[in-house]
Amino acid sequence: MNNTVATPIHIIINSYSIGDPDGVPCRLCVEYNAFEGPGHISSHLFPSPGTLINFNTLNAFREIDKKNVLEQSAKQIWDDIKSGKAITEPFLLSRFMLLTFCDLKKYHYHYWFAFPALVTPEPVTVHKPAQRITDVFTSNQVKSLQKEYDSLVKTVPHLGFFLVVQDGNSIKLQTLDKANKVSKKAKVFYGFCDPCTLSEHPGWPLRNYLALIASKWPSQEPISIICYRDRSREGQRSCDHSIVLEVNLPSMTDMKDCPKCVGWERNQKNKLGARTVDLSSSMDPNRLAESSVDLNLKLMRWRLIQELDLEKVQQTKCLLLGAERRETKAATAAEKLKKIFPGVTSSGHQFSIPMPGHAVGKSEAALKQVQEDVGKLEALIESHDVIYLLMDTRESRWLPTLIAASKRKLVVNAALGFDTYLVLRHGLKTDESEGSTASPVNLACIPGHRLGCYFCNDVVAPGNSTRDRTLDQQCTVSRPGLSMVAAALAVELMVSLLQHPNGGHAAADTSAKDDHLNASLISPLGLVPHQIRGFLARFHTILPASLAFNKCTACSESVMSGYREQGFNFLLKAFNQPSFLEDHSGLTTLHQEIDYSEIIAFSDDESVKSTE
Repeated sequence: MNNTVATPIHIIINSYSIGDPDGVPCRLCVEYNAFEGPGHISSHLFPSPGTLINFNTLNAFREIDKKNVLEQSAKQIWDDIKSGKAITEPFLLSRFMLLTFCDLKKYHYHYWFAFPALVTPEPVTVHKPAQRITDVFTSNQVKSLQKEYDSLVKTVPHLGFFLVVQDGNSIKLQTLDKANKVSKKAKVFYGFCDPCTLSEHPGWPLRNYLALIASKWPSQEPISIICYRDRSREGQRSCDHSIVLEVNLPSMTDMKDCPKCVGWERNQKNKLGARTVDLSSSMDPNRLAESSVDLNLKLMRWRLIQELDLEKVQQTKCLLLGAERRETKAATAAEKLKKIFPGVTSSGHQFSIPMPGHAVGKSEAALKQVQEDVGKLEALIESHDVIYLLMDTRESRWLPTLIAASKRKLVVNAALGFDTYLVLRHGLKTDESEGSTASPVNLACIPGHRLGCYFCNDVVAPGNSTRDRTLDQQCTVSRPGLSMVAAALAVELMVSLLQHPNGGHAAADTSAKDDHLNASLISPLGLVPHQIRGFLARFHTILPASLAFNKCTACSESVMSGYREQGFNFLLKAFNQPSFLEDHSGLTTLHQEIDYSEIIAFSDDESVKSTE
């Protein structure tokens, strides 16, 4: 196979109709079964044989010698006329040429039709303008013509070219091979089935028909043409819109060589050039997947939730943290997302998240690597809108929590046990929330900026939770369906927040009972809880909420200000010094106060007992 023609030349059989309504241009229908021969064509259609040439490359499609291709097709028509084959098989006069190139990766299809038309040595002139057939024949003669045609096509299917013989008031139809047997006293009309709908002009099949007439039955007198049209309208069949015209036709009997020809189709810009069709919207799996998802979401808005803001969801950038330390897992996850929904923009990033309690080596290389990992994490959090914390260990969630809180990003946390799960949104910090938390809060509806983070309920700093644990103890063991349940709820919680007018600042709902619902239900998707805690063993779910802790080791103002002011040096202390976060946040002092109060309480109890 060479580089020019990717597919061998194929003969295809297409068809045209003569029953189109007014205003519709002449059409040639290239059907899916065009390679099956004339047998696939319906009885009311007329065959048109063509040659298909498909190319390997777009350059080959563009650079082919189109003049030579057209002349070869025209020579076939001329040879059929000279040999008489076009008389017994007149549909050969309607040959066409089709050049194609298919870009199967982009689903772009380039094609160019040519309908070769032989050019007479002298121009064909109109002797008498076109007339409606009812102006030439009587009503009974028109009906007789239609009846004769119906009778003839029963024996000669798909007859597109024929003779109409008028002998007095009698109208008879004959095939072209009977032309020499027609009485010289009778008037002969050359008829053809005309796909054109214009009232004054014939269709394209007449062009080569005239070449056949000029070659085989030349006449010094004008010849009469019947452009036969047959259509049904409102249940009534009629051929009254057919036209009759007379033309002066020069003789072509002495011509041996193939005459000149024209016939390349013009494109949409009315220039001689190929046409292009973009079918990616209906054939590209990626576009189809996008359309399917888009349709489902639009149906949600149209039928159920008219106020649903789909654009806000579509434009939200999400960062998923927690693909372990393998080289390929993050990239694989990004590729899998594209397979699920090809329209998503996703990429994988491989680096380690530094953690408190996991000391950084003293070497310059180790220090540089940790600093680079922190920089990558900060840049990723800065460029995304929602951060998902999906890690296996508690301490690996600390640094993203601190960075996201400082940059005021929405964080959704998901954690798993064996048969329990937690889905939690972090409070979105504001100027009002930084500092004192002494003001009273309605626990039934905690403002979004006063909600706690993953670490706010802890009174100890995160440390190395894998130390002195065997490999099986380091792995998260969960019931098989638990992760999917938690993942789905984490996404739904994010979408509910995005649809809420207050976004991440929405107050927390704490119950799903109707009589406990509050003003936050202005979200079209319903509740926006702070936490979703599930217990699979009991198939039970609760929606608790908790306040931000002013001594939290991740989101308290003292820790965030230390990070903002000292940057990486602050983080390095947290990584290397186990007690640094507790000392800096005030937890150490809190522990001492608690221990002292317990001692006092114990002494008081003992003294009371002694007195008694």
